[in-house]
Amino acid sequence: MAPGEEGIQRELSRGTMELAVLALIDARKRYGYDLLTSLGSASNGSIAIKEGTLYPALHRMEDAGYITASWEAEGRAAPRKYYSITDGGKARLEALRTEWRRLASGMERLLNGGAES
Repeated sequence: MAPGEEGIQRELSRGTMELAVLALIDARKRYGYDLLTSLGSASNGSIAIKEGTLYPALHRMEDAGYITASWEAEGRAAPRKYYSITDGGKARLEALRTEWRRLASGMERLLNGGAES
């Protein structure tokens, strides 16, 4: 990575984390470690978030009413905290998707030389 790229990637990841997490939880309920690994694999490694960033974000989303959490155990495995999306979370996800598409479209146009002087 060139100097400064890690900081840029970190800032972009933080800015898209809520959208990415809600999209993954919308597909199915998930636990924290599953979210961490899925974010990386589903984005081809472009969204890499650490536990210390993910869990506070999950708590904020839970406090905002976008997700709910429940403890579940499978067989003899230790219980895991699973996150599910709420109706409010679905509405938030749709709003974030709309804004993301608007922003990405504008940036693509700008990067391809379509910006007005």
